Amino acid sequence: MYAALWRVLPGPLWLRIVLVLVLLALVLLALSTWVFPWVDSIVNNQEVTVESP
Repeated sequence: MYAALWRVLPGPLWLRIVLVLVLLALVLLALSTWVFPWVDSIVNNQEVTVESP
């Protein structure tokens, strides 16, 4: 999958590296902005199974 993505990206090597870094930053931004808060609202963090000493 990563090789296919690498072949699809246009330009020379330095441009491909920049594009991969920008795409990775966008994915991390989307995860931290929308996905992780949504999952946190679903998971009930009040019911823990580890007891405090």
